[in-house]
Amino acid sequence: MISAAQKNPIDPAGDVASDDYERRRQAALDRYRILDTDAEVAFDDLAKLASTICGTSSAVISLVDRDRQWFKARVGCARTGTARSESLCDHAIRSPRSVMEVRDLRRDPRFAGFASVREDGTVFYAGAPILSADGYPIGTICVFDASPRTLDDGQRQALAALARQVQHLMALRNLLGEQDSQIRDAERDRDELERKHENLRQLARHDPLTGLLNRVALNELMSRPDVRDWMRQNDYGLLLLDIDHFKKINDRYGHLHGDEVLRAVADVVRASIRTGDFALRYGGEEVLIILPSTPSAGIREVAHRIRRRIGGLQLGHPLTVSMGMAMGNAGSDPREVFKRADQALYRAKAWGRDQLASDTD
Repeated sequence: MISAAQKNPIDPAGDVASDDYERRRQAALDRYRILDTDAEVAFDDLAKLASTICGTSSAVISLVDRDRQWFKARVGCARTGTARSESLCDHAIRSPRSVMEVRDLRRDPRFAGFASVREDGTVFYAGAPILSADGYPIGTICVFDASPRTLDDGQRQALAALARQVQHLMALRNLLGEQDSQIRDAERDRDELERKHENLRQLARHDPLTGLLNRVALNELMSRPDVRDWMRQNDYGLLLLDIDHFKKINDRYGHLHGDEVLRAVADVVRASIRTGDFALRYGGEEVLIILPSTPSAGIREVAHRIRRRIGGLQLGHPLTVSMGMAMGNAGSDPREVFKRADQALYRAKAWGRDQLASDTD
């Protein structure tokens, strides 16, 4: 809860020029995150309204920063700000409960030497302090002219009312900014969550050792209606690969080396198939390769390429694979095609391993 002192920090008997007060005043301004932002129509409109109501040639919405005053909106004014040491508005915020009005700046020793008076020809000034939500004066909405003049009571009251509207507009701007930030954070969190979910999906669909797809991915693939329809209407080939004497490799060289062999075989398979083909680790040392729209000769070429490259691996011992192939035709049952590839693999092993057997052999 905000105390009465926080709501009204300006004590007429207090020292608004103290260092502590100035730190709190500056912090109040900084919380609006408005300094050096682009022009905005809503602020420009308030400045135009101030100039029209007061009948002056110029008006600005000025925010008093640490060492400068900066103009958020300006009408009939070429400057974008001044040093705080030559800021009329800095004087206006020292009496934050009233409109500061100077009929002729040239005759006021406080301001006669300011560049805005000497160089720009500013003669008349009136500024209504803009208070932060917690009561600190952070700037003014002010009007000025090139000839002496005096505002009437209605104009002074209108200028003070416009200062309050500037404060409300700044508060609304902050609120919208916070909401935008929350929306961006929510979108970023959602994107991060989706990325993590996708990573988990990828992990669930890939064998962690070889990086190949796994049987979960195969089941997911075969459950898709579009894939089933495609396989019923098109030709494709299956290759089933088995590493020869893999158990002996594990027993002789250890399971860590066995893992290295599996990764090396997977790398060869990945490098030997096309984009659009699928390679899955189907069992312990078995790899299933699905080759859509590939004729028998093309499947044999892929199989011999894989066998040749595996035979050339530098693993400290010879390595061979046995392979079975089968063709799937339009209308054939994929389970039956896989069964034929498995039977062909069995024949390749029975014939001495390190070879390719086909379901037509």
